[in-house]
Amino acid sequence: MLSGLTILAIGFFLGMRHATDPDHVIAVSTIVSREPSIRKAGLVGALWGLGHTLTILLVGAAIIVFNVAIPTRVGLTMELAVGLMLILLGILNLTGFTRWMSEKFSPAHPRVVGEHVHVHEHGSRLHYHWHSHQPEAEHHGDSLRAPRWLRGPFAKLGIFHSMRPLLIGIVHGLAGSAAVALLVLSTIHNPRWGVLYLLIFGVGTIAGMMLITVALALPFSFADARFACVNRGFITASGVVSLLFGLFVSYQIGFVEGLFTSHPNWIPQ
Repeated sequence: MLSGLTILAIGFFLGMRHATDPDHVIAVSTIVSREPSIRKAGLVGALWGLGHTLTILLVGAAIIVFNVAIPTRVGLTMELAVGLMLILLGILNLTGFTRWMSEKFSPAHPRVVGEHVHVHEHGSRLHYHWHSHQPEAEHHGDSLRAPRWLRGPFAKLGIFHSMRPLLIGIVHGLAGSAAVALLVLSTIHNPRWGVLYLLIFGVGTIAGMMLITVALALPFSFADARFACVNRGFITASGVVSLLFGLFVSYQIGFVEGLFTSHPNWIPQ
């Protein structure tokens, strides 16, 4: 039992280390660069880790329990998805399309005139009220407490900001699930302990990514509050790095590892 618990503890810390992989950090940096709130950045990291864990559990458990073998081209395609996603994230950041989508799906304010309901965060509290763009002292006088479902921790991010890191985490988990499962198979021969290891590994990944996103948000938060031009530089830099690294990853998988050739060579890692 002691050795089993030791392996699970190692799995947690390996999960935290896994969160620091370059492609993971670069992907979340494109999100955090436009999220100056440290608290919300931590939620972004948690959602990324949750998506990553879901895929690791589903695919990894299938490999461990049912001995599912992933064909070489399928494995390479799953890893290529990460490169293509990094390219897309970089382009979205550089073109400003991310901001447009953010306003489209999680608007800070509805585009209406006259008296209307306004939902926002004011005085560290999320609430809604009727107003017509009067001075703050007047239109906040009738503010109401937000309903219970709107006060949840992820509600502050909005649908778009919540789904984006979750989906990115799912793609990353898809690419890394085979390697993690094969690592488990080589050390743990009991399927139940193997699946439990995957779960603990996922929890460690969530914790590690939350720490990373909070650390990444610190300079963005500081720059956003004081130096707008520096913050724009951070956003551009994150987009460029994501684009270039995505191109590098895609080239490696497509040509070096042979996905686009007649002799693919896939070694999960």
